[in-house]
Amino acid sequence: MLRTFLRPGWIALAVVVVAFAALCFSILAPWQLGKNSKTSDRNHLIEQAVSIAPVPLASVAPAGSGFRSDTEWREVHITGTFLTDKQALVRLRSVGERPAVEVLTPFRVAGSDRVLVVDRGYVRPEQGQTPVVPPPPQGEVTIDGRIRASEGTSPGRGAAVVDGALSVYTIDPGELSRATSTAMDPFYIQISPNQPGALGEIPLPQLDSGPYLSYGLQWLAFGIMAPLGAGYFIYAEIKQRRRTRGTASTDSAAVTTDSQAPATATSASATSERAARRKRLRAELRGDTAVDDSDHSETTRIGLGPDTEHAPDDVRDKLTQRYGG
Repeated sequence: MLRTFLRPGWIALAVVVVAFAALCFSILAPWQLGKNSKTSDRNHLIEQAVSIAPVPLASVAPAGSGFRSDTEWREVHITGTFLTDKQALVRLRSVGERPAVEVLTPFRVAGSDRVLVVDRGYVRPEQGQTPVVPPPPQGEVTIDGRIRASEGTSPGRGAAVVDGALSVYTIDPGELSRATSTAMDPFYIQISPNQPGALGEIPLPQLDSGPYLSYGLQWLAFGIMAPLGAGYFIYAEIKQRRRTRGTASTDSAAVTTDSQAPATATSASATSERAARRKRLRAELRGDTAVDDSDHSETTRIGLGPDTEHAPDDVRDKLTQRYGG
């Protein structure tokens, strides 16, 4: 049985099952469960943020403090001016299940050198050309917006000039800072509706956890079911092989019995003949002389003299002279 399961097919099955189960438990399930945790944390922050009135930027994110994840989605007041000469377009976006181009305009905080990236909203793209973007108001203005984390930039997807406009594919203040040679904070501000310079509104994410939890549980279930399935196949194989061996043993015993039957019959016949012979001998030893009248043969029994009744005359005379009578 051990030799059977050391065949290449069974070894390959064992390797695949173990690898798949390890992948489910170490990568796939944690990946989906991690996304569920992130979504739940994001929803919690949004719920808290929408219930709090806007506050000055300095009270939530002072200059030089960097980005803190617990401040994301908080709405803040900012006073300053838009830097339209450093504006960039975020291409290949989608809003309301339709293509959109988001507009990033740096914003210098009044009374300082601090510059923030402000996502003013979106415009719809135009076929084969750069969309027309309404300019923000000139001079100093006060806007409200929500703090958002940088999306980062994938390799090879940095800022570039497309159709005469600076374009990016993610909202990454670090990338825009390098492209415009202007120091900017590591987070950005998503402008609130009805603010100076606001364009098409980008709605807040829906507050649902999505399917990630169920996906994670499914991968855990698959990781458990794969070894159980392999165990069932092994059990079925062992059971089938035992049944096959039992059938073969029964057939072999039947063949052996059939081959021994003629020998047994022959032995019984020989035994019967020997018994009949012994019976005749005993009868002859106990009985008288028996004469077969058909051929005048005689059988001499022990204890009796010769039979002179049927002997020739010369023989009878000699026997009479010798034995008398």
